[in-house]
Amino acid sequence: MDIRQLKYFLAIAQEKQITRAAKLLHMEQPPLSRQLMLMEEELGTQLFERSRKQLTLTAAGEVLQERAEQLLLQLDETIKEVKEIESGVRGTLSIGAVVSCVSILPKPIQLLRETYPQITFKISEGDHFIMGQLLEKRSVELVISRLPFETNILPGKLEVLPLPSDPYVALMPSSWAPSIEDKSISMEELATYPLLTLKTDKTTRMHEQVVNEFRRHGIEPTIICECSSVAIIMSLVAAGIGATVFPKSTLSSFPLETVTMLAIRDADFQSEVGILWLKDQRLSRRAQHFIECFLSVES
Repeated sequence: MDIRQLKYFLAIAQEKQITRAAKLLHMEQPPLSRQLMLMEEELGTQLFERSRKQLTLTAAGEVLQERAEQLLLQLDETIKEVKEIESGVRGTLSIGAVVSCVSILPKPIQLLRETYPQITFKISEGDHFIMGQLLEKRSVELVISRLPFETNILPGKLEVLPLPSDPYVALMPSSWAPSIEDKSISMEELATYPLLTLKTDKTTRMHEQVVNEFRRHGIEPTIICECSSVAIIMSLVAAGIGATVFPKSTLSSFPLETVTMLAIRDADFQSEVGILWLKDQRLSRRAQHFIECFLSVES
């Protein structure tokens, strides 16, 4: 069995039909059927259950599909590694960032571009769950995220490089705080304002941190909106709808003149941040250098 046959098999598994798989592979149907028959003869087992409408993987076929996908990924990564050694660091680095971490990307990207101008970037944004899916599909090599990483990936499958923590601050419409000269506020004072929090169906950590800090002070906040978008919350704050509590770095992505940032005097809670990647994935030289730039900026 060779790599070509594994690609044929995966195409059939994807399309569930010889005719469609042959079209996908730009080949005739009879040779593809012949290759499948040769594979099953070599392995001594049936890989698909046949029916009039489609082909369905057998238990043996499912095992081969999983292993074949892993082998082809490893082959692709090996080819990329050899090409990098031959031609130097170049190509596209695919990274992901949860929405509240986008603001910390520009500096390391700028530093990497200055050192390796042939590198380009593909950046994906979303919540923890979406970033986890992209990591598993290997659509991104690295993810910049708040910690803990709220995803379906088992923790043992992830490498996590912690970055310096990010203090929480209060953000409110500037029209609400004209007399606050020291640019700070207490939790009790903050609780008098309507509050907006960041929360999705699957990612709740930041919302819980904020609410728990109020409760630690014996206060129940008045939350008027739970929202999955940092940008929407910032626009609502700027419009005078409510206040919010975000990691300090978030504001750098939204230089709004109508929003005031206040330190929280009697609270010292932090948002943990990290770079994550899959343990079983060899990081490209691009990704390794990007991590080095991140650490250089943070230090």
